[in-house]
Amino acid sequence: MTITPNLRFAHYEILAPLGAGGMGEVYRARDTRLNREVAIKVLPASVANDADRLRRFEQEARATSALNHPNILTIYDIGTREDSPYIVAELLEGEALRAQIEQGAIAQRKAIDYAQQIAAGLAAAHEKGITHRDLKPFVTKDGRVKILDFGLAKLTEQKGRKGVWEIGGSGRYTPRVSPTP
Repeated sequence: MTITPNLRFAHYEILAPLGAGGMGEVYRARDTRLNREVAIKVLPASVANDADRLRRFEQEARATSALNHPNILTIYDIGTREDSPYIVAELLEGEALRAQIEQGAIAQRKAIDYAQQIAAGLAAAHEKGITHRDLKPFVTKDGRVKILDFGLAKLTEQKGRKGVWEIGGSGRYTPRVSPTP
């Protein structure tokens, strides 16, 4: 299926592509019921037949939607269009923390603020027995840090539940911190 502007996924109208990665393509869309912009992540039909990728995609939706925290992406809906599963989430404006780090050192106070926000989001996930394992924080234009992409998460044993998610992460990075004058 070719995804172009004006194509509909249920009551979501595609506006423009935002990016693509290993677990799908992301589009800016309009929720025509609530008149708001959202992000739609689509697992293309060409890979939706891969049981492992489909499981990870569904796992991402379940893990993320199980969490309600200001530092974790909010999932609004899931669905399927022409054999392509999709996840509807809040639309974030900003950039990956990695992009800020690559531009140079981050001021100490800002780095501490980011670290505290990341820790708060991860603590909320850990309280639900979810370990992220592929952390790539996103910083919104207003300075909020969001944790997204729970496709490689692991559900740990918690209160009699056994873990079912067992996929590894993709590495780590260390931010550089500059002293604040």
